[in-house]
Amino acid sequence: MQTKVYVGNLSFDASEESLKELFSQAGEVVSANIITDKFSGRSKGFGFIEFATEEGMKAAIEKFNGYSFLGRDLRVNEARPPEKREGNFRGNGGNRRGGGGYNRDRY
Repeated sequence: MQTKVYVGNLSFDASEESLKELFSQAGEVVSANIITDKFSGRSKGFGFIEFATEEGMKAAIEKFNGYSFLGRDLRVNEARPPEKREGNFRGNGGNRRGGGGYNRDRY
């Protein structure tokens, strides 16, 4: 049972508390998270809202997709689990440092 929505096109002025308050109009909000840059701490302009029920999630999509909030039209849809990345540069066992640079003629 999916109960989480993705909220995109967020104003940088939005707070998790303001999102929780807004989305509680659709149903009981369990959590509201705004995704931030790990270095600057600034919002990346999207987040996730988790509802207590699937009905709350569906109501939020219906009510708030395209809704103007803090001067921005929100994009709200069902959150999808992160996709598994193929060919990850780290942890794939490959060394990507390039050629050895060994010169036989020197020795």
